[in-house]
Amino acid sequence: MKGNEKLIAALNSLLADELTAINQYMVHTELCESWGYGKLHVAIRKQSIDEMRHAEWLIERIIFLDGAPTVSKLNPMKIGKTPAEMISNDYGYELTAIRDYNNAIKLSREVDDQGSLELLTKILKMEEDHADWAEVQLAQIEQMGLENYLVNQVEKSAS
Repeated sequence: MKGNEKLIAALNSLLADELTAINQYMVHTELCESWGYGKLHVAIRKQSIDEMRHAEWLIERIIFLDGAPTVSKLNPMKIGKTPAEMISNDYGYELTAIRDYNNAIKLSREVDDQGSLELLTKILKMEEDHADWAEVQLAQIEQMGLENYLVNQVEKSAS
């Protein structure tokens, strides 16, 4: 099915966001594992897997719309040097993703593409959950202090 070129370009831009997030989160999850923060490792790893699903769904949609998925483009990554910096960087990335998904949803409505609208709304809700998780973590760090927060993150990871 021939899709709207502007929407396909927006989907490819979102795909670049997702592919970048996968890589950033994978580095963050492995850093947490190496530092012994098993709970953070598991939580960030789950988000990385969610981002992989998002990328897969976007690729499927772009192909369905007779577009060519661009999988070679990554945006700049912000690798944190501490758990707090990682969460903050990932939070910023999620806020950007939420804005970009909302813009793509508006475009889907303008070009009357209900299938893309439904997919983008589904992904948006997951991105909002990721942002909410990060907000909770940052609030806990602020309220209990970094050291107390990190003590609660020490646990053998299940992976």
